Amino acid sequence: SARKVVFGEQGVLAGISPGKKFVDMSTVDEETSKDIGAAIKAKGGLFVEAPVSGSKVPAINGQLVILTAGDESLKEEAQPCFDVMGKKTFFLGDVGAGARMKLVVNMVMAMNMEALSEGLALGSKAGLKGTDVMAVLEEGALKSPMYSLKGPKVLEGDFAPHFPLKHQQKDVRLAIDLGQKVGQPLPVASAANEVFKQALFAGHGDDDMSAVYAVVNK
Repeated sequence: SARKVVFGEQGVLAGISPGKKFVDMSTVDEETSKDIGAAIKAKGGLFVEAPVSGSKVPAINGQLVILTAGDESLKEEAQPCFDVMGKKTFFLGDVGAGARMKLVVNMVMAMNMEALSEGLALGSKAGLKGTDVMAVLEEGALKSPMYSLKGPKVLEGDFAPHFPLKHQQKDVRLAIDLGQKVGQPLPVASAANEVFKQALFAGHGDDDMSAVYAVVNK
């Protein structure tokens, strides 16, 4: 876990001294990110959280979206590295904002993947070709890069992992926890989380997050 990497016996924190710098690109909850940032700062170090939006293909192509927060001077120093990995870097403010943004983005992604799965499953049972459903979606307001990437693979039964389902479900759970903390009801996200949990319990945790289709299409 991120905490073990930082706070472990030979972790990052053990090597931090005044002026040392740490950029954390893991996806964690806000509390963890703030705890790490505070510990680094207490030892005189500089800290930036930088979770990313994007999975395997965007990472390979240097097309990630990087969500930074924390020490802005360190963010600027690290920007050349971010430019290699990503197409856009956002600076969102104090430590914790990057973690919150990542959870919001991944929550929306999960809801959309579950919605696409239901649409393809309904279309199939109603006698429509999945390829036709995808073609119609591609021509309308619902066209999206995620649908274009995931839809054809779902129809082929290709769930090779780009973003493992177990990580997607974890992020939705963390987003729901965030909603509880700030007083925001999340009924659609909560419903999607239950479907992702079904897929997780059915053994799809290490498959791509699109494997949620396997439990929707019964």
